[in-house]
Amino acid sequence: MIKVAPSILSADYVNLQKDIEKVEKAGAPYLHIDVMDGTFVPSISYGPGFVKAIRPITNMVLDVHLMVESPEHILPMFIDAGADIIGVQVEATQHIHRALQIIKNGGVKAEVVINPGTPVAMIEPVLHMVDQVLVMTVNPGFGGQKFLPETVDKIAQLNAIKEEKGYNFDIEVDGGVNDKTVVDCYKAGATVAVAGSYVFNAEDPSERIKALEDATK
Repeated sequence: MIKVAPSILSADYVNLQKDIEKVEKAGAPYLHIDVMDGTFVPSISYGPGFVKAIRPITNMVLDVHLMVESPEHILPMFIDAGADIIGVQVEATQHIHRALQIIKNGGVKAEVVINPGTPVAMIEPVLHMVDQVLVMTVNPGFGGQKFLPETVDKIAQLNAIKEEKGYNFDIEVDGGVNDKTVVDCYKAGATVAVAGSYVFNAEDPSERIKALEDATK
């Protein structure tokens, strides 16, 4: 069964604590937080203060995805803010190994992220040091996009490397995830699914979380 990570990018900002409590009560283990800088992606979202404010109100794993240029400069702030997992885009830094080292040295789980147009070969040299790999199944920057089926092959490639080398990282998918698209991802090897609008745009988010879990049993 897949682990569900509701993305607060699609939550109600005015009633954010209420929405977080809803998905936590529904049993979702992760809370996905997209940090966007307006440069690496067109949108702008939250900073470390946002993560720090959320940390005391939930026991969920705070899964922070940095869609920012040169993330190594701001990593210490997100470590201090209470993130449990920090993901950095391989396309956003010339020093992916260093960035992952900073995260690990801060006592936080490290994640490397690849966009739909980036081959798995780009991250193969650092797979031995990560706790999670995020495969973007849409182009990053906006919620509510349609799932790109060609990304499933990358999940399968990662899973094959993981099995061959004996690695134990989670494989996370993000973008256009629903109870239909999650099935192919799970079969290919995905272990964590980010879902934003699919969960938070529903009248009852708990039903959507259950639907994702039931689809991957």
